[in-house]
Amino acid sequence: MIEHIVRAYASAESLPRERQLAWKLAEVATDPVPVPAEVTEMVVNRVIDNAAVAAASLRRGPVLAARDQALRHPGTPGATVFGATGRFAPEWAAWANGVAVRELDYHDTFLAADYSHPGDNIPPILAVAQHTGRTGADLVRAIATGYEVQVDLVRGICLHEHRIDHIAHLGPSVAAGLGALLGLDTATVYQAIGQALHTTTTTRQSRKGEISSWKAYAPAFAGKVAIEAVDRAMRGEGAPSPIYEGADGVIAWLLGGPDASYRVPLPAPGEPKRAILATYTKEHSAEYQSQALIDLARRLGPVIGDTAKVARIVIHTSHHTHAVIGSGAGDPQKYDPRASRETLDHSIPYIFAVALQDGSWHHQRSYDRARATRPDTVELWRKVSTVEDPEWTRRYHAAEPAFGGRVEVELVDGTVLTEEIAVADAHPAGARPFGREQYVGKFRALADGVIAAEAQDRFLAAVTRLDQLTATELAGLALPATDLPEPATRGIF
Repeated sequence: MIEHIVRAYASAESLPRERQLAWKLAEVATDPVPVPAEVTEMVVNRVIDNAAVAAASLRRGPVLAARDQALRHPGTPGATVFGATGRFAPEWAAWANGVAVRELDYHDTFLAADYSHPGDNIPPILAVAQHTGRTGADLVRAIATGYEVQVDLVRGICLHEHRIDHIAHLGPSVAAGLGALLGLDTATVYQAIGQALHTTTTTRQSRKGEISSWKAYAPAFAGKVAIEAVDRAMRGEGAPSPIYEGADGVIAWLLGGPDASYRVPLPAPGEPKRAILATYTKEHSAEYQSQALIDLARRLGPVIGDTAKVARIVIHTSHHTHAVIGSGAGDPQKYDPRASRETLDHSIPYIFAVALQDGSWHHQRSYDRARATRPDTVELWRKVSTVEDPEWTRRYHAAEPAFGGRVEVELVDGTVLTEEIAVADAHPAGARPFGREQYVGKFRALADGVIAAEAQDRFLAAVTRLDQLTATELAGLALPATDLPEPATRGIF
């Protein structure tokens, strides 16, 4: 890996495009290195994972609305849409599938200087691959590229401290992945990355306060916009430049300011793109930083027994967990039984309380309004708080990061129980790491009752040989569903 120093430049300073970060990202995208076998294996796992969580969300309102929008835009050759039959414009297929994948906050994650859900790269890249007649091998190479660029940006540039949403790293990564998919030249990918970054840099209010369905829509929007950016760049249209380093660029005005600098690690020429292997998926449908704490709550529950005996619970954890999903966020909605599902998903006090009482976590039942308003749950929930622990913040950023915390449970009789956990059970370093068997099991469980067993079988049979699929086979990769309700609302389309 080569570490690139990126900073803002005054207008009077010269910065040739070959030294700009967007160009360096484009060079990674256009470097035709072979895909290692273990990377191909993980790409297959993540395509299965995306399909699993999409299937589980197909009847949810935001997904019904997004799919209905896509169905109003048929395409030739087009791409497939989860839950539907037929072919649709690739940018709209990416939109609908991206919302389905993201809706339950249940797919993969990478945490470093910033947050990310790199699986969000898959829907737009798959849609364009189907539309343009690419093979499975082309798709695997492109997905590996999208993951590489997003993970490397997340390693080097923190967005959230400046209240910029993490889709600002997703737009460029999708553009890079599409550049690899289509075999574009470096100059074209450079322009597409610049356009995608410029149009997907938004605030983090989508994940703050009363969180709405836009949390699921935002990554799909980034994917859709990146497809359109690549299309324009292929037609010879340019982007703001230098997009990261310019005097009025992203670093100078939206991130650290004119005196800031960042270090972004990127593969050297000829070096394989392996970043997907550093990412991890979710066993539970909740914000990733709650995964380990759900597992810990499941273990503590039988020890505590009746939660009425609990006087208070303090979770000592990293700055990120405390400030984003903990009491350090300062959001009263995180303690509000009437809060949206999206808000509860970002409330570790709620999540820990329910997991402690139920000994489990479910993508639907754990968020039901009746569950959130249960009096004994509300009472326990409001006894849970978080504090930042410098040691857990250090471990969060360590070479082998820890995303858990230390939990102190004080009982009304004065007894104090203390337990800690570093990583989720499903994490590669956890008690029960996810492998192909677990990915397929997750898919079967979440698709049950939504996708017919025969359709599940066809999908898995194709995906497990993804790198061998012909263009015709890839174009036919679909996940149809029956008996889906009509959306409750209509719009312009």
